[in-house]
Amino acid sequence: MKTIAITGKGGTGKTAVAALLIKYLTEGNNTVLAIDADSDTNLPAALGDTVENTVGGMRESLLEERDKLPPDTNKKSLLEGKIYSVLVEKPRYDLLVMGRPEGPGCYCYANDLLRGIMDQIASNYEIVLIDTAAGLEHLSRRLIRDVTDLLVVTDGSRRGLETAERIRDLVTELDLNIENLYVVLNKVTDTNRERLQEYATELNLKLVGMIPFDDNIADFDLEGLPLAGLPPDSLSVIEVAKIAKKIGL
Repeated sequence: MKTIAITGKGGTGKTAVAALLIKYLTEGNNTVLAIDADSDTNLPAALGDTVENTVGGMRESLLEERDKLPPDTNKKSLLEGKIYSVLVEKPRYDLLVMGRPEGPGCYCYANDLLRGIMDQIASNYEIVLIDTAAGLEHLSRRLIRDVTDLLVVTDGSRRGLETAERIRDLVTELDLNIENLYVVLNKVTDTNRERLQEYATELNLKLVGMIPFDDNIADFDLEGLPLAGLPPDSLSVIEVAKIAKKIGL
């Protein structure tokens, strides 16, 4: 199983990259599980999917039921069944939306069960792709770990690359068992392309791709259209396919 996690600061287009990678993967014969781990859920819309239930909502339900269940209830099996009930099954991939809990309280009980079950479910797929939350918290809390490839998406700015540098250093410091960390520059223009490459080299970042600013994405976003429907000659679609091949997809 190959696990790819996509991260970066907000506004860099990481969900767009995730959606385009899924678009690329579904053109092959891989079994793919897409996970939207961002509480500000955007991946379903980018894929053109509608999601009614989330893992967060299911977790709330489990916590409400916990004290009413008979003592001999197998809570792990119960939770696993609930997770499968919120799994969106598509012809070429499955989608799981984590969402967020709706109420206050401690979720340690459900989270401990959840981690093991998620690992078990993920093992049924050849490729797992995770669109993470923006920022560094999911890394500092060790929510993202044991990943084959971590793609850090950043925009065309020195500050964005410095954020990528901080993510790389945090991954090393926390020993998160991430095999490869790559940087993907997004919304690149002809005027900043060369300088951004120089910045990446100065910061000793492993640059795996530079996605040009794509008018098609801007138009699709404006009209609320799923990015999975972008034409194959779109600049972003072409570059993401190149990135996928570079990381062995």
